[in-house]
Amino acid sequence: MVLLALSVAGAAKPTFTHTWKAPGAAGVGYAGKKVVGLVVSDDMSLRTSAEEALARELTTKGVQGVAAYRVIPREEIRDANAAKGWFERAGAAAVVLMRLVDLTKETMPSVMVWQSGTYYGSLWSYYPYAWGASFDITPARTDVKVVVETLVFDVAGSKLLWAGTSETTNPENAQTLVKSLVNGAADQMKKDGLMRK
Repeated sequence: MVLLALSVAGAAKPTFTHTWKAPGAAGVGYAGKKVVGLVVSDDMSLRTSAEEALARELTTKGVQGVAAYRVIPREEIRDANAAKGWFERAGAAAVVLMRLVDLTKETMPSVMVWQSGTYYGSLWSYYPYAWGASFDITPARTDVKVVVETLVFDVAGSKLLWAGTSETTNPENAQTLVKSLVNGAADQMKKDGLMRK
């Protein structure tokens, strides 16, 4: 269902509706350090492709982006103690975690659009016009809204540094969504004073 929903065209950029920054976390820099991208999902094919996209986008921001599925075995991903060990052994400085919070689909009904003019003043001025006028029916459309929670954790300090909730309408696909989320989150973190310019 998520993959189908993400295939809708006409995507908008994510809008961060809520953000939070840890006190004293200003100017954090992970340049050149290993940052693991983790997408919380039981759908392994979605998780793999989204984490690879996340790792690529993190790398474009100057860190060593790594997909979590390459660091933690699938059977141990849900175990916090096991995951902690894997992150530490991998030398991860931070983890960027994304989780789908909500996915809604809303169908907009067909709308009839009538040609307008001065003929609508009375029944008898309208009557001959009606027989010669046409109308168009616009097809129904479905809008998909994706709400994603993005969190940045410092691994060594086991501390949440930044959190944001974003909404995206009609993302093209998972890859495009992840790219726009990373770019949007990076911009928002800069505005929030978390990341260096």
